Amino acid sequence: MDFSSMMSAQMAKASGSTTTPKEPSSAPSKYQRKAEVEAAREAAYRAEQAARESERIAKAERKRKLDEDEAEKKRGREAKRQRLAEESKKIQKEEQEREERERRKRLGLPEKRRSETAENGNASPAVDGKEGTPIAANEEAEHIPEEELISKLRALDQPALLFGETHTRRLKRYRRFLKQQSGESDALQNPKKSANQPISTSIEPVPESDTLVPATMPIPTDTEGRTLLARKLTTWFNLVLHNWGAALASRSSATKSTFAGQSATTSYAQSLAQLRPLFRKLETLPQNPSVLPPDLLNPMVEIVRNAQNRRYVDANDGYLKLSIGKAAWPIGVTMVGIHERSAREKLNDGDKAHIMADEATRKILQSIKRCLSFAQTKWPPEDMGQLMG
Repeated sequence: MDFSSMMSAQMAKASGSTTTPKEPSSAPSKYQRKAEVEAAREAAYRAEQAARESERIAKAERKRKLDEDEAEKKRGREAKRQRLAEESKKIQKEEQEREERERRKRLGLPEKRRSETAENGNASPAVDGKEGTPIAANEEAEHIPEEELISKLRALDQPALLFGETHTRRLKRYRRFLKQQSGESDALQNPKKSANQPISTSIEPVPESDTLVPATMPIPTDTEGRTLLARKLTTWFNLVLHNWGAALASRSSATKSTFAGQSATTSYAQSLAQLRPLFRKLETLPQNPSVLPPDLLNPMVEIVRNAQNRRYVDANDGYLKLSIGKAAWPIGVTMVGIHERSAREKLNDGDKAHIMADEATRKILQSIKRCLSFAQTKWPPEDMGQLMG
């Protein structure tokens, strides 16, 4: 160490000034630059937007999962509903087939022939290539060659070939013509039965002179009496329907084409369709009296009895009593306070309104009323006071 360096060290020690570096202050500065403030604000904004975006994505994901779960549940409910509907339809069809077999067995009718396709349930029915019409199994089994079919059609004085007709359609036309010819031959063999029975039934009709129901006739309880009553009722209804159809057929073409003429034809067709369930019930009435309970059969017999006696106002009263009933229909408040009104229990007494029982009964009663309306025009009463308005 030389002299100059020693002097410098002593002078620095004497003055007490050391050259130690200053540490930066940790206290916040009182003043900030604008760029720093803007940068801090932008960083906070971006962090907030990132948090919101992540929350939105999470919320959308949760909603998507909920929608998928709900759609899956909906598909499950729809599949279950469809499966139950198919099972219910199948059970209903089997029940109808069983009832039809029992009815035909009870009436002594032959059983319906079931096709081999329906019994196996595996093979699909043959289909006409031109129109896509299913071909029955028995028709496919009874196939007729082309040359033989053409010769048979010519022998029946029918067109052998039609434009655009396939062999299957030609075979169906041949069978349809044979069926029509057999129906006409049956009508020629028994013209009275085919003409006077618009609704076919297995019940043997009574002569027209014996259709009158006695005025004092109670509802029979034995099988023979119920059979006679069913024969009388079906014969009278078929007589009215036969005359009704003949009256409609005798109209001119101009009358048939009017709105009133078309409405009359529609009413007649509806009455034919709606009275068939009544005929089915009357067929089983001798063996099963519960198909037509007394509160429905007694007024019906009374209506037919009054109509046969040309007392149409009385028959209409019986129809109103049967359809609407005599039960009180209270309007307004029927119960006030804690005490019952006097004779309040009589509000529910009275005859039942059968027109509200079910749809089939309503249609039967409506058709009976239409038969009454035609009967008074075909067989007018001697007393004009018995003419319905």
